[in-house]
Amino acid sequence: MAEDNGVLSPKIKIGVCVMEKKIITFGDKIILEQPVESWPICDCLIAFYSSGYPLKKAEAYAALRKPFLVNELGQQHLLHDRRKVYERLEVFGIPVPKYALVNREFPYQELDYFVEQDDFVEVHGKRFWKPFVEKPVDGDNHSIMIYYPSSAGGGMKELFRKVYTVGPEYAHAEARKSPVVDGVVMRNPDGKEVRYPVLLTPSEKQMARDVCIAFRQAVCGFDLLRCEGKSYVCDVNGWSFVKNSYKHSFQALSDVLTFYNYLFFRYYDDAACVLRKMFLDAKAPHLSSTIPPTLPWKVNEPLQPSEGLTRQGSGIIGTFGQSEELRCVIAVIRHGDRTPKQKVKLKVTEEKLLNLLLKYNGGRPRAETKLKSAVQLQDLLDATRMLVPRGRSGRESDSDAEDLEHAEKLRQVKAVLEEVFVACFCLLYFNLELL
Repeated sequence: MAEDNGVLSPKIKIGVCVMEKKIITFGDKIILEQPVESWPICDCLIAFYSSGYPLKKAEAYAALRKPFLVNELGQQHLLHDRRKVYERLEVFGIPVPKYALVNREFPYQELDYFVEQDDFVEVHGKRFWKPFVEKPVDGDNHSIMIYYPSSAGGGMKELFRKVYTVGPEYAHAEARKSPVVDGVVMRNPDGKEVRYPVLLTPSEKQMARDVCIAFRQAVCGFDLLRCEGKSYVCDVNGWSFVKNSYKHSFQALSDVLTFYNYLFFRYYDDAACVLRKMFLDAKAPHLSSTIPPTLPWKVNEPLQPSEGLTRQGSGIIGTFGQSEELRCVIAVIRHGDRTPKQKVKLKVTEEKLLNLLLKYNGGRPRAETKLKSAVQLQDLLDATRMLVPRGRSGRESDSDAEDLEHAEKLRQVKAVLEEVFVACFCLLYFNLELL
């Protein structure tokens, strides 16, 4: 119960009507098997589509009980078809990238208007040079691919980018290191891909607001593409929240990754505040006007009249962002010139080398081993010296060329190790002379 001028007001009931794999509240048994008349009664409803979700049934419940909807249900049908998504974006004047539609009745169907070459595709006479992105029409299919020209080695990679809104006045964006850079996907100790908050430009914030309004989805995720100083919305996903696990301790904000974790935590605090204000605006506006003006706030904080929510230094837009303030700038700077790393990669099956790896990694197969000390490097040199004269005896080979290449790499390892030991000896001798 909430107290208003000494009078107790009933609590606002919030219903969460989603599949159990998302949040367990109504539950699958209720929403799939029971009639909507038997569903729990609530004042505010969070309901969004996922695989197997009875969207039309949820619409019938909303029509019957008329709760406040965080995300409108009827508009969620649009999100199932990316063609309709792009049509909606264009109707509302939201920038979209240059695109074309290829409609096939079955996979790999030959079409007169579609031509594919090594470095481009042509649709209805409109040519798209690689690199370009390919998206399935089905909005639930997230097999989004980016194709590269032959000059860049060809091939394709999956692409994922995301911006999150919580109402039309709040937006949060994150990015990840593209594996295109070096083929490596950075992951945290939990195996999750590392993502970083990014700042949105004023035009991108307006685009986030427009997407939220166009699809009538208060909590909404969409993909943002930046290219040559311009930004485009290339996909709209509907209900989305930042998906990260935060088990890190806050020891020093000088640690960049720790500061990123702090920003993610702040997102959840802000989202809770914004959603609560939405509910109060819809069902108890007399209480909404007393919410503190700065995010985040707590229920037990002193209530003061306010016309909107603000957070200094945040990515909040519209009336929320009138008192924005730059808190800090984090930069990671290094010189542009660097010596290319000289690496030798070789696959070995020689017993001496395999035993050496097991010796220094605790006997754990497939575990990474780093040999740095003089004793370790000497052991490696001794093993390599024994292998080089005999080439690859006892090792199966695919061809003489491969045998020669492997032997040459072993000679390079041997030469480098010998050079290292000679250099260390000379350095030590020089220092003794100085003493």
